[in-house]
Amino acid sequence: MMSGKREQKPPTLVMLHGLLGDRDDWLEVIEGLEGVHCLALDLPGHGQNQQVQVDSFEAFHHWLNEVLANDGVTRYCLLGYSLGGRLALYHASRNPEGLEALWLESAHPGLPVGERAARIGHDDRWATRFEQEPLASVLREWYQQPVFADLTEAQRARQIQRRLENDGPAVAKMLRATSLGCQPSQWQWLASASLPVCYLSGQRDAKFSALASRLAAVAPRLRHITLTGGHNLHSEHPKTISQQLNAWYDPF
Repeated sequence: MMSGKREQKPPTLVMLHGLLGDRDDWLEVIEGLEGVHCLALDLPGHGQNQQVQVDSFEAFHHWLNEVLANDGVTRYCLLGYSLGGRLALYHASRNPEGLEALWLESAHPGLPVGERAARIGHDDRWATRFEQEPLASVLREWYQQPVFADLTEAQRARQIQRRLENDGPAVAKMLRATSLGCQPSQWQWLASASLPVCYLSGQRDAKFSALASRLAAVAPRLRHITLTGGHNLHSEHPKTISQQLNAWYDPF
């Protein structure tokens, strides 16, 4: 299902990291790829794009279109993790020209309408903390959330240390703009999508493992790959993800 068309030049692999991350999060995956041209981006409010702001999923969609046009990318495969996956999914649902496949890692397709207001409030409270409190103290509590329960104390400490280069107010703006509560549901789009879609979930990530199983049940064309890790699979299993991508790119 994930095989592509044979072309002289394979599509660019565009990579979108999660909240608090940056483009370097994909380095180990990139190292394992064979002849694949990659474009790992810093999301707005992150990395070298800390001064870039978007105020909605639609605004991000237009920003990404502009970035791809400026880089001369006309054919591409999109890989996104967590927030990056949610943004990739929204972008794909807009049917952009040139997108040939979608890879999602631990990415939520969207909440029911009745649950969105509570999530917006939850994310707004975190955003306020990112704006007003020392980043180190907020990060310590951020990585205590249930979705990161599989991390060891050493792994949690490393994550906090890596994320200290973020700008709290910039993160807050992006968190509010792209809250899961603001995200249009993409369950129906995934159920009927003709675009090749692959979803990666970790067995130790109980929430997203269950979500992926539900998704696979309603989207029969979606390919679901389960790995032994937690929420952040490209950090735990970069070689495995590289191998999966190499297999998709092989026909090119």
